[in-house]
Amino acid sequence: MYKLEARDIQLYYGQKHALKGISMAIKPNTVTAFIGPSGCGKSTFLRCFNRMNDLIDTCRIEGEILIDGRDIYKDRINVVDHRKKIGMVFQKPNPFPKSIFENVAYGLRINGITHKKFLEETVERSLRQAALWDEVKDDLKKSALALSGGQQQRLCIARTLAVEPSVILMDEPCSALDPISTAKVEELIHELKNKYTIVMVTHNMQQAARVSDRTAFFYLGELIEYDDTPTIFTNPAKEATQNYVTGRFG
Repeated sequence: MYKLEARDIQLYYGQKHALKGISMAIKPNTVTAFIGPSGCGKSTFLRCFNRMNDLIDTCRIEGEILIDGRDIYKDRINVVDHRKKIGMVFQKPNPFPKSIFENVAYGLRINGITHKKFLEETVERSLRQAALWDEVKDDLKKSALALSGGQQQRLCIARTLAVEPSVILMDEPCSALDPISTAKVEELIHELKNKYTIVMVTHNMQQAARVSDRTAFFYLGELIEYDDTPTIFTNPAKEATQNYVTGRFG
């Protein structure tokens, strides 16, 4: 069974037809990368999975998005609960102006969890999963804003993991980071796919090649090609994909 499935997604911002008939199926415990030039629909499509496009007044969506076989637009679902199950990591690290501990515990607290030992165990587990525990374990009361950019991004990943989502969406998670921090986040993505299904938007084609199992190439709101990552980069079926991955346009 597929973890995520999109069937003929048409998305409009007012009169603008932003996504044109996107269909795709994603297996559990895989990393899928979305590549393509700026403004081609990658992030818009990513946000369909956690219904963040609902927050845009002019947005209208047709088609089906299934998660674990359930249509998240047609079935009566609680959107707030749904977003808790779909973690989101953004382009720029966005820690809260709170301590490191409280950043990770935040999602648990707003869900009404106050048990001290449970909070402590979950914060430690999440920071370990995000490969940050050893760097911050003695400074959990320190402001998260004092961390480096790379540490802040891994903290945001830990915050996402604390509420145990089933899917993690990443919108260019490394674009604001230096090469060493980027390498740490990529290593982390490799480890996390053992437990989670990960979908990421990236402008960095080398990154897509390094971390993803499958890659989707978008252009002008259309899904041009979707295949195993080595195939996309070494033997794509479409000329447009070949031109993009070899740097002829984009």
